Amino acid sequence: MADAQAASAAPPERSSAPPEQDINEPGTGVFEATDEDIRFLMQRSLLPERRVKALCDKAREIMSVEENVVEVHAPVTICGDVHGQFSDLLELFQVGGKAPDTNYVFLGDYVDRGYYSVECIALLLALKIRWPHRITLLRGNHESRQITQVYGFYDECMRKYGNASVWKIFTDLFDYFPVTAMVEGQLFCCHGGLSPFLDSLDDIRQLDRTMEVPSSGPMCDLLWSDPQDWGTGWGQSPRGTGHTFGSDVSKEFAHHNGFEILARAHQMVMKGYSWSHDEQVLTVFSAPNYCYRCGNRACIMEVDEHLRRSFLQFDRAPKRGEPYSTRSAPEYFC
Repeated sequence: MADAQAASAAPPERSSAPPEQDINEPGTGVFEATDEDIRFLMQRSLLPERRVKALCDKAREIMSVEENVVEVHAPVTICGDVHGQFSDLLELFQVGGKAPDTNYVFLGDYVDRGYYSVECIALLLALKIRWPHRITLLRGNHESRQITQVYGFYDECMRKYGNASVWKIFTDLFDYFPVTAMVEGQLFCCHGGLSPFLDSLDDIRQLDRTMEVPSSGPMCDLLWSDPQDWGTGWGQSPRGTGHTFGSDVSKEFAHHNGFEILARAHQMVMKGYSWSHDEQVLTVFSAPNYCYRCGNRACIMEVDEHLRRSFLQFDRAPKRGEPYSTRSAPEYFC
């Protein structure tokens, strides 16, 4: 969850497919994520409720056997918050490359705030089903029953489907999302941050994650905590849940577990990424012009097979009729 208020700016655009086409889109009881399915979803079209259930059933089958720490191989591209901004999600794929040509780790917060959370999470789940080893979807603090009832996803499901069934189907699935990933043993990924209750990756592996995000404890911290650049040790988060952690905490946890960098999301940063803790903690945010008003850039981080990192920044998706922006040159390698 980023530190900005939800916007009531421009009204939502109309769906690219008429409602009657959305509701009657054909399909069997098993969601196979065919080329036709993915083309349908990339047009920002709504699946009917029975197909949402099939989609989530298939995704749960895949995610339920993933570990709490998903092992990911490079090359891979790391992405931060999406928050229901569907056109900007398509822009992200335009900049970073389409699956399966590019491997992705998404750090959570697919829903809430933006107008198209249903369409964003449905597309990402379809890509996960089609290429399960090339798309990693971690859980963010917004993948939660409590938070989605406040920040828009519940209301969006009610508006688009007329009942809460689809919201329940999605939020039940969120319980199965893995909470962290490790890229080649050197780049640790989570949505929020570290926890005073977790000393090692083995501690994370032993967590029971199949539950609603608790209001405190280790799982809560992985999704809610933030680095602080002043002071040391642990602090109480101003968000009201989770912790803040100093550079000494990051250094000790990285050293103890043998990795170099913690990559996380959870905070809106104006240029799309931000280093802290002597470049040991990286925040990546991938929702440009967050809430349709913040004016921030977005960023994704490419990690090549030699673990060299490059940052690709992009702005909000162009309005209809404008050409897509081309892939920008990396700002720097490190």
